[in-house]
Amino acid sequence: MTRRPEAGPAYTGARYAASLAEFGTPVHLPRSGGWLLERPVPGTALRDLTGPYPLFACRDWSGLGADLDELEGAAVSVVLVPDPLSGVPVDLLRTAFRDHVTPFKQHLVRELATAVPLTSSHRRHVRRALRSVEVEVVADPLRHLDDWVRLYGHLVGRHRLTGVRAFSVEAFRQQLALPGLVAVRAERDGVTVCMTLWLVGGENAYYHLGASSDAGREVSASYAVFAIALDHLRDRGVRYVDLGGVAGAEHRDDGLSRFKGGWANAERVAHLCGRILDRPSYTALTALAPAAGRWFPAYRAGDRDPSGQVRAAEETRGVVT
Repeated sequence: MTRRPEAGPAYTGARYAASLAEFGTPVHLPRSGGWLLERPVPGTALRDLTGPYPLFACRDWSGLGADLDELEGAAVSVVLVPDPLSGVPVDLLRTAFRDHVTPFKQHLVRELATAVPLTSSHRRHVRRALRSVEVEVVADPLRHLDDWVRLYGHLVGRHRLTGVRAFSVEAFRQQLALPGLVAVRAERDGVTVCMTLWLVGGENAYYHLGASSDAGREVSASYAVFAIALDHLRDRGVRYVDLGGVAGAEHRDDGLSRFKGGWANAERVAHLCGRILDRPSYTALTALAPAAGRWFPAYRAGDRDPSGQVRAAEETRGVVT
């Protein structure tokens, strides 16, 4: 498999893939310009491929099918969630991923050129937060690595995150140094109580991660941070912001969905895409797995590690307010 360094914005770049190297070996796709992570299939000598968490992006979607053709036999399967802001046609995805393409999540999107009247609840929370915290767009995100690790550590503990969703200090050290990363923090009584991370690529931006301390949640600090972040992104020429997925139409009333929904004015569908690259091995592995339903790859249906469960990958991608 071809592996070589390459620069690029947001989730497209080699540096983002490299930040996740402890969860899989970065694999470059030369025609499309995207990156995958190669990882072991537990209990075997086999390997499979997954897109970087939380989204796969590339420069040339028309080259993706040929990239995957060249990986036939080199791994058991590949699974990923394409960037929903990319506009890639579903027919192209079905050609590249001949085994599995299905709607995965509705992503909430903010089109920054269109005004969004906030709900009375969001306006109230923003006013309350701005009376209690000072918010800044961070000039040097790496200076606040310790603050970020502390805040995100609380999130990991509360939600028992494991695998790629838990990240690591080294992963965050690399991500905070990425070109195009925007960090926005709120300070209360001299202490950082909330931070959000955003990745910018051209006219698109992506809400990457966010976390608050108890002191931050007490004064709704995340509302002020979001308000300042979206204003900043608009001022730097961003048109579309992917705020991430929601749990599903039947769960739209949970707190995180209400929080994200208050900033959004559009939606995009994110698809779950999979392809079998080594059918004999895939069949043998699946025969040993529990009932998988719509899971892909089926042989990872019983794997509790979210790095092997793309379906569950975004459920904690967000500020818990």
